[in-house]
Amino acid sequence: MGVPSVPRVWREIKYKYNLIGSKCVKCGKACYPPLTVCPYCGGKEVREVKLPERGKVISYTIIRYAPRGFEKLVPYVVALIELVDGTRLISQLTDVEPEEVSIGMEVEAVFRRLREQGNSGIIEYGLKFRPLRR
Repeated sequence: MGVPSVPRVWREIKYKYNLIGSKCVKCGKACYPPLTVCPYCGGKEVREVKLPERGKVISYTIIRYAPRGFEKLVPYVVALIELVDGTRLISQLTDVEPEEVSIGMEVEAVFRRLREQGNSGIIEYGLKFRPLRR
């Protein structure tokens, strides 16, 4: 895995930091990450939409043997999250121990460190989800 180019990183900031998805004009369904063609109906007219930052855990897995670049994070949780508008996405959970995660747990998006490219490389930031604090 190579180091990402600086122009590419800057182009992706809007999507990584703001939970921007796409919504189909034809069927009205949203998806994340944004796509140019609707995965539900094949519609080609989609628009960018700011997605809600709250949702619930639909399913999850605990990663104990991480791929290269994520070894320092184990164990960590990756979850299928359904946002309050019905959009589903996969994200890492944070601020929670793996044994505390449960199906139906309410979560919210937060800005966090994702990973570092090598020992002295680029530090990548983006969105993860944490349990909703009431």
